[in-house]
Amino acid sequence: MNDRKQHVIEMAHQLFIDKGFQATSIQDILEYSGISKGTFYNYFSSKNELLIALIKTIYKRMEKDRNELLIGQDPSNIEIFVKQMVLQLKTNRANKLFSLFEEVIFSNDPDLKQFIKEGQLRTLHWLTKRFADIFGETKKPYLLDCAIMFVGILQHNLKYYTLAHGSKASIHKVVHYSVERVVSMVNEVAETGDQLMEPTLLNKWLPECNKTRQTFQKDLNHTVLSMKKTLNHMEEQAKYIELLDFIQDELIHSTNPREYLIKSALSSLDGGQTPFGETDLKELNRLIVRFFQQDQ
Repeated sequence: MNDRKQHVIEMAHQLFIDKGFQATSIQDILEYSGISKGTFYNYFSSKNELLIALIKTIYKRMEKDRNELLIGQDPSNIEIFVKQMVLQLKTNRANKLFSLFEEVIFSNDPDLKQFIKEGQLRTLHWLTKRFADIFGETKKPYLLDCAIMFVGILQHNLKYYTLAHGSKASIHKVVHYSVERVVSMVNEVAETGDQLMEPTLLNKWLPECNKTRQTFQKDLNHTVLSMKKTLNHMEEQAKYIELLDFIQDELIHSTNPREYLIKSALSSLDGGQTPFGETDLKELNRLIVRFFQQDQ
């Protein structure tokens, strides 16, 4: 994204905070950001599209920070998850996203409502994956139910705890308390075998995610196979195959692929007297970058 477009998004964000999304006109944005109407429409087809670009920008940055908290850490460590949730809530609060979401919910715009709905489903998707890291694959049939209950518990705890304590309310305390409740819930529903919704529903709710992942897997498998074919009868064949298998397994089968380890393995493939062509290495790197940009 070019600097001028980013500037317009930032100026509009400030106006949305000060005046509200509905009360802010495109003319307000033009005057506040110092651009012409033609420039605005060169970047955005409407104010709604600008709002969507704003939210995507905020969440892309937040997701990057959230993922960095896992670097070098055990993904099953529940305290890391608490830190991730605190980061997410603080990002929402700092950018006044809750009030923006409320305006969208009460608006009559179907595109904005659909965008917010998809964002909520993506959050459930991420929570379900993180719960699988924390509670294990054996609990997977119950984790979508628990993710939904966790969102409700967290939102209401945060709302009323803030009402009681105002600006002194501790987000960390609310998150930690809510996470402790979900631990009990996961254990209880797994013990009783109670299940309200199949986790596979997420694939129906977010079909584009499933389709994108299938395309990614096909491209990755093709690239890895192509690279393995260049290794026939090489002295260090086993070493390179092990690195390729590790990358493939992490990206396809791991519930929480470890970006730092994958990039370390890629660096080993690309270092020294590498047997691979520049085209294959570039394609593998492109796929890895694409994966971590989309898998949120």
